[in-house]
Amino acid sequence: MITAMTHVLVLAGGLSYERDVSLRSGRRVLDALRATGLSAELRDADVSLLPTLKEDPPDAVVIALHGATGEDGSLRGVLDLCGVPYVGCDARASRLAWDKPTAKSMLRDAGIPTPDWVALPHDRFSELGAVAVLDRIVDRLGLPLMVKPAQGGSGLGAAVIREASALPAAMVGCFAYDSTALVEKFVPGKDVAVSVVDLGEGPRALPAVEIVPRDGVYDYAARYTAGLTTWHAPARLSEEVAEAVASAALAAHAALGVRDLSRVDLIVDGEGRPHVLGVNVSPGMTETSLLPLAVQAEGMDFGKLLAGLVGRAVARGPG
Repeated sequence: MITAMTHVLVLAGGLSYERDVSLRSGRRVLDALRATGLSAELRDADVSLLPTLKEDPPDAVVIALHGATGEDGSLRGVLDLCGVPYVGCDARASRLAWDKPTAKSMLRDAGIPTPDWVALPHDRFSELGAVAVLDRIVDRLGLPLMVKPAQGGSGLGAAVIREASALPAAMVGCFAYDSTALVEKFVPGKDVAVSVVDLGEGPRALPAVEIVPRDGVYDYAARYTAGLTTWHAPARLSEEVAEAVASAALAAHAALGVRDLSRVDLIVDGEGRPHVLGVNVSPGMTETSLLPLAVQAEGMDFGKLLAGLVGRAVARGPG
C-alpha cells in the first residue's frame, strides 16, 4: 500500500545518446507522481546514486532512463543488490529485451511473427569483406531492408534501405551507435505500438497507437520534433486486426518475461497480420511518447497509472 509518505525516486538522464529524451521523460513522470500526492524526486544515475540509496533508500524507484543505462539490465541488477524495489521487469528480462537479435530469437521460438534478420558485428563485417557480406544479405533478405543497432533505441542509427547501393553507408551510420548491426527484412505496412501494463490483474494491452511519420521513417527526429509525425490513438485498425495486434503484443510481453509495463513495436502488413519488431522495457514518457498517448486513449489518468505501478513495486519488494 502506498501513502503520501511513500518516497519515490525517479531516475533519469544517464550517459547514453538518449540522455535528453530521458530527462524529459523523468520530469513528466515526476510531475505526474506528485500530482497524485506522492513524494517524488528526480535524480540522475551518476556517482551520487549509490550513496543516496544507502543513506536515504526510497520506497521504490521509477526508471525513466533510456538506452543502455536503463534497459540493458545492469542498473536493475544494482538496485537488486541495494535491496531497492523498482517499477518494471527484472535484470534478466531487461537484458533479453535490450538485445534485439536475442529478443527476436525468443519471439520466433515462441511462434510470434517477427521479420527475418541477420545480426552482423562490425569485426565480422570487416574481416569477411564488406561488399561480399552485403551482397549475401541482399540475396537472402531482398529489398527493402531495415538497418538498426542491435542494442539501442529512439531510432538512432536506423535507416530504411530501398537500393543496395545505400546499404554500405547505412551500415557505417549504424556502427556509430553500436558494434553490431541488425539488418532486418523491411515489412511495409502500418507502424503501430502497443503498451502493455499490469496493475495486479494480469497484463493488459492498451489501445494501439498508429505512427505516421511525415517522411516515412520513424527516426529520432520524427519521434521528438513537433510536426514531423502524426499519431492516431487508437490506431486506425479494424476490430479484428486490433485484437490480433493486442494478442501479439501480450504474447511478446510474456515471451520475454517482462512485468509491470512495456511497449511492443509492430508492423501490420497489408493483409492485417502483425509482425513484432521489438519490446521496450523502459518506454518514453515525453509529451510525444507512445505509452502516454495509449494511456490517454484508454481514458486512464497517467499519474494514477504510475502510482499503481509504484504500489506494485512496493508490495513486491526488492528483486
